[in-house]
Amino acid sequence: MARWYYDDYFPPSRPIATKGGIRAQSQRGGFGSTWWAQRWSKVLDSFGLGSRMARGRSYARQGQVLAIEFGEGEIRASVQGSRPTPYAVQIRVKTLSKEAWEKVAAAISEQAVFASKLLAGKMPDEMEQLFHAAGTSLFPEAYRDLKTSCSCPDASNPCKHIAAVYYLLGEEFDRDPFLIFRMRGITREVFLELLGGASATSAPAPQSEELPSAPAAFWNAPAELPPAEPAGPAADEAALPRRLGKFPLWRGSESLVQYLDRVYARAAAHAQELWEAGD
Repeated sequence: MARWYYDDYFPPSRPIATKGGIRAQSQRGGFGSTWWAQRWSKVLDSFGLGSRMARGRSYARQGQVLAIEFGEGEIRASVQGSRPTPYAVQIRVKTLSKEAWEKVAAAISEQAVFASKLLAGKMPDEMEQLFHAAGTSLFPEAYRDLKTSCSCPDASNPCKHIAAVYYLLGEEFDRDPFLIFRMRGITREVFLELLGGASATSAPAPQSEELPSAPAAFWNAPAELPPAEPAGPAADEAALPRRLGKFPLWRGSESLVQYLDRVYARAAAHAQELWEAGD
């Protein structure tokens, strides 16, 4: 049973600073940018978990969480607190039955676009309604659906160490919505098997240009090539890495894309200098 009267029992303590811990990529405001990540935060808020959730925010953003491991219906984490030995956190989530997953898969397979979005890393807006129609829920419906423990001496539940992991889970769900399914008891591979080959509904391959019928024409270049012009600065330097999404369990002090933005900008400026020098 959660004991909220312990919220102020332990005086505030300063955690031991870490190097290489998992840092939240959102350093202010909410955690996660997609609707399903924000929905996870709202679900936690709806449980009325107390002031320790706020203290867990700073732990998540400071990189106090050292490791997170996902299992089917279980998440294990290591969190550095004020003592030398990191605390062991375990979060067990109520899983869905095989019959419930079969109903969800059947509903999704009726609309090929839903499976396509999932395979592209996006949770369809209608997903919660599909789960409800199947007689279940995408997210835990009550705090009793979450069984948590931490090796720290704080008797409150959740403690700030558990809360830090909760917030980082939101960002991981943001990156890969299939982790929500895994939290509820099924892996991506098993769910795709239930869909009955829904992986074939991913985006079609791009159409290639038709080759010349005469072999000799393939090798003949135009008589004159257009003059080369220096490329202007790109509007979005790290455009390709941005398409890959967030880096899993990022440990840097800034996001990977922010770092690559500077690298791309320096490389582009250097290339421009070389071109203007005629090298």
